[in-house]
Amino acid sequence: VRLHAAGVGLLLLGGNHDSVATLRESSALLSVLSTHVYPAATAPESHVRVLPSRVAGQPGCIVCAIPFIRPRDVVTSEFGQSAQDRQQQLLAAIKQYYQSVYDAACAKRDELAQQTGQRLPIIATGHLTTVGASSSESVREIYVGTLDAFPTSEFPPVDYLALGHIHKPQKVGGHEHIRYCGSPITLSFDELGQNKQMLLVDLDESGLQSVTELPVPIFQPMMSLRGDLGYMTDALPRIAAQTEAGQTTWLEVTVTTDDYLADLPARIQKLVEGQPLEVLRIRRERGQTMAQLQDNSGVTLDELDPHDVFERRLGLEEGMDANLRGAITQRYRQVVDA
Repeated sequence: VRLHAAGVGLLLLGGNHDSVATLRESSALLSVLSTHVYPAATAPESHVRVLPSRVAGQPGCIVCAIPFIRPRDVVTSEFGQSAQDRQQQLLAAIKQYYQSVYDAACAKRDELAQQTGQRLPIIATGHLTTVGASSSESVREIYVGTLDAFPTSEFPPVDYLALGHIHKPQKVGGHEHIRYCGSPITLSFDELGQNKQMLLVDLDESGLQSVTELPVPIFQPMMSLRGDLGYMTDALPRIAAQTEAGQTTWLEVTVTTDDYLADLPARIQKLVEGQPLEVLRIRRERGQTMAQLQDNSGVTLDELDPHDVFERRLGLEEGMDANLRGAITQRYRQVVDA
């Protein structure tokens, strides 16, 4: 509401963790408040948005507002395709989708240029892994088995490319204009060493002028500890003493040597009783390899929409005739859409 009152346009872009249906529910209401929601990839021209400049009533830039692209939104699976074929098909489809949105943005830029005499810069967004990007354990692979990373050379020549999905702030491939700002808060313990930030990007008619990194303060202290129970007994009181008044330090504890103890969680919890400490995760060092082998999906139900769930379930049916599979899928979509 405050951004709307200040004349600032806000774009909300769906990611791979987000429910398309949930984002769509409030999109009409939010649009009244200058907030435009893009839950999924649809018609390319509908993803072109003109944002206002600081001068009231004047356009400032054109955005190719592209959210996370689900494979089913841009490709149709074909029977008998190899994994490599599917990968190449998806890569080509994503490239074509970006190009189509960019072409629509260029057409809009030309139209506005005739009216105002100004050449507006074009910004594109994306939610995907690119070649050369460095991720963390809280980043789930979004194209497992089909597309590992999208080449930066395949993006259209926009003035700035704002990417999401990777939590670590970084330039991509050394390009000043292609960046992940990263997550504004720490989302896993292996991100503790990162300096979280937001990016202030200045553009004008000639394109990108500067990118200013704005550090985000740490509001929630977190620590990761590794050692046996003797080490934990000594270390935890020290951490409690260093925690500022009114705050609670979140902990990840990896236990070595004593990790065979059945009552290990109870022992750890007893060590932090009455202290400004909260243990969020307890790891048994020798049990981690097995756990990683068993947890090979990394996807929870709230990240999937009904079509995703159906496709995963149908994928378990081996030897099903391709025509039957297509007919069932079509009928299911008709039922859900109705």
